[in-house]
This record gives sequence, structure tokens and C-alpha cells, in this order.
Amino acid sequence: MKQRVITAVIALIIFIPIIIAGGIWVDIAAFALGLVALSEVLIMRKKLLVSPEAIISGIGILLVIAPAGWWADLPHFLDPWYVVYLFILLLLLRTVVSKNRFSFDDAGVITLSMLYIGIGFHFFIAARAVSLVALLYALFIVWTTDSGAYMIGRKLGKHKLAPHISPNKTWEGSIGGSLVATIVGSVFWYFFPIGHYSLIVMIVLTLIFSIVGQFGDLVESALKRYYGVKDSGKILPGHGGILDRFDSLLLVLPVIHLFGLM
Repeated sequence: MKQRVITAVIALIIFIPIIIAGGIWVDIAAFALGLVALSEVLIMRKKLLVSPEAIISGIGILLVIAPAGWWADLPHFLDPWYVVYLFILLLLLRTVVSKNRFSFDDAGVITLSMLYIGIGFHFFIAARAVSLVALLYALFIVWTTDSGAYMIGRKLGKHKLAPHISPNKTWEGSIGGSLVATIVGSVFWYFFPIGHYSLIVMIVLTLIFSIVGQFGDLVESALKRYYGVKDSGKILPGHGGILDRFDSLLLVLPVIHLFGLM
């Protein structure tokens, strides 16, 4: 527990000034976090971090994460998604060149990881570009859902939520976490409004975002269970890897964008 608290404090000391500063600092942070998260998937998949597929997917995820504004002045044929598709084709070509030592399944896992992780961190940048408030709204939903679910689950949890994927999660913790996040997120929005929705609609949306965040957590738990690992990585002592810390946010941010809040 002591190590967990120390890691959290150090991480926040680094993270908070970055999101306050915004701009290029958030871009750099998103690129770095995305690359580390992708490397965690590659390691789980037992792929070398110095390999053609790691280099191809590393460049590919940077293109997915890159802010939309970076592409604005480029020729129209350099559409970002077309360029990303070219990198996916390179992964497929790798299956041929390697004589299936790097398989179609490998290419599929890495491609999905590039999109899953890359799009999440792309909207991390997009949220901060809208405003600090927009990003904090998303972060508070994720953090309070997680904290609320943990505390309420420990006190009242009896019925397992998904024992085959995440044995410690309970329905009581899940419902409690979403209620806490809905209250905190809605109060935050009331004093620092974003978007054009009414308070009632925002209460409903905040609840939806909290539930989406929990699905993000379960998705990453399923990934770890499939590969038989406890944590996605070891970069954050006591907390695991980058995927362990950002799993909920990777799903929440694109969904918030879908509802026009950033």
C-alpha cells in the first residue's frame, strides 16, 4: 500500500502540471503513454520491442494519436486514416515475409491495439484542446468511478460482477461507483459547464460515461486474463502498467466525443 501511494503521488506531481500546461506537453505525454501501452500488448503477445512489427505499429499508433490539426495543411492524398491503413498493410506484408512466424492473428491483435489505444489517446489530446475543464470532467468520472467502486465494493460487495474476468469486482461496487461518479461529475459540470445539454441530460450522460469506463476496465481485465498476466506492465510500481491506469479513459474519451462534448 505504501508503494502504491508513493507511486500515485509522484505520478500526479508529473501528470497534473502537464495537463494544466496543455499544448505540446499533452501531445508528448499522449505519444509516450500510447507507445508504452502498445509495448505492453506486444510483451503480453511475446513480441520483441525491437522488431519490424514493433517499429511499424509504433509509427502507426503515433499517426493515430496525432492531433487532427497536424494534418490540416498536408496534401489531400495524405489522409491520416489512409496513411494508417498503409501501416496495417505493412503488418500484413510482414506475415508473408516472415513465412507466418509473424501470423495474421499477430497482425490482427497489433492492429486492434493500435486503434484501441491510439484513438483513446487521440481524444485525450482533443479533450485538452477543447479546455482543461473538458479533460478534468472525463478524469473525474473515471477516478471517482474507480474509487467509489473500490470503497463501496469492499464494504458492501457480495455479488460478483464478472468473476471469470475480474474476480474482485462486485455489482454493489459497480453500482456504487457509478452513482458516486454521477454525483461528482454532475456537480463539476454544474459549476464548470461544457457542451450544450441541460443538467438532467448531463446527469444521464455522466452515468453512461461512468458505465462505459467500467466496461473499459473489464475489457483490459479480459485482455490480461487471456494472456495470463496480473498487470499489463510494471512501469508504475503498485499500480501495474499504463493500460492498467488508462483502460477506462481509453473508452470514455471517444464516447464523450461521440456525444459532442469535445
